[in-house]
Amino acid sequence: MRIVSLLPAATDIVAELGLADALVGRTHECDWPRDAVAHVPVVTAAEFDADRLTSREISAAVGGAAHGGSSLYTLDVEAMGASAADFVLTQDLCDVCAVSYTAVSDAVRVMPNEATVLSLEPKTLPDVLDCIVQVGSVLGVPDVAAERVAALRARLAAVGEAVAAAAGGRPRPRVAAIEWLDPLWPAGHWVPEQIDAAGGEALLAARGEHTAAMDWATLRAAEPDVILVLPCGFPPERTLAEAEVLTGLPGWPELRAVRDNAVWVLDGPAYFNRPGPRVVRGAEVIANVLHGVRVGEPVTPEEARRLPPGRGPAPRPGRGRRTP
Repeated sequence: MRIVSLLPAATDIVAELGLADALVGRTHECDWPRDAVAHVPVVTAAEFDADRLTSREISAAVGGAAHGGSSLYTLDVEAMGASAADFVLTQDLCDVCAVSYTAVSDAVRVMPNEATVLSLEPKTLPDVLDCIVQVGSVLGVPDVAAERVAALRARLAAVGEAVAAAAGGRPRPRVAAIEWLDPLWPAGHWVPEQIDAAGGEALLAARGEHTAAMDWATLRAAEPDVILVLPCGFPPERTLAEAEVLTGLPGWPELRAVRDNAVWVLDGPAYFNRPGPRVVRGAEVIANVLHGVRVGEPVTPEEARRLPPGRGPAPRPGRGRRTP
């Protein structure tokens, strides 16, 4: 079996199913599990160097508030053909997140062998888990997929039990999750459900919602108890490098979450932006941030760190309860 994954979340799923050795092609953004994918040929490239651009410049490059960029990535058709893939995993949910489905279809048409194309389009947390079952079935390992999904559901249930015990009947903290810095963009799709599973009340976006840019006044008016900063595609170090985009906003120090030292930088690409099995770890991380509970492995400073109220990059103080 030979698999090309054109979506980082799909690569995560393939690895979760124990099939990483079958990968013969991946995107330039597929980075987990690192040891398993490092040798896999890269068959995509970005049309611009995101490392050299600010959040505002990246947003303009991908089509601004319309999120309409359809040519953000190039697909190496020659490399696709050389892969002789039996299966190609892709998506048709967001052209900003991966190679467009049209480009994939065109490439598969000219491949020398016939490949099965599977498009993954999850919008909610149950959808994400269903995708694991779907991929497992197509790739011939349905029993493995069922076992892995059962384990992920058990972890989510453990999160719910832990936060219920820790909260002691107190109101859920009201949480705003930020998916992009400039313009401000609330996190939708499965993230509100991650927050809910972790014992919070999600603001600014509903379950499964494909969100749009919002103005600063919208975030101020929401008055969240906690703000989670998890920009799409930005590891924490990159988010911290642009922290002043937030901390320099007029009235930022006046926000309740800022006064309570309850603004957190999380690892968006690892646990929140990609609809793969690691979204469950994302719920565990949020549970630790909101309620100080540990479910699974300890939450590290690389997974969650507070953003100080002042301007500039933040230190890495580690984990723990938010200030009451």
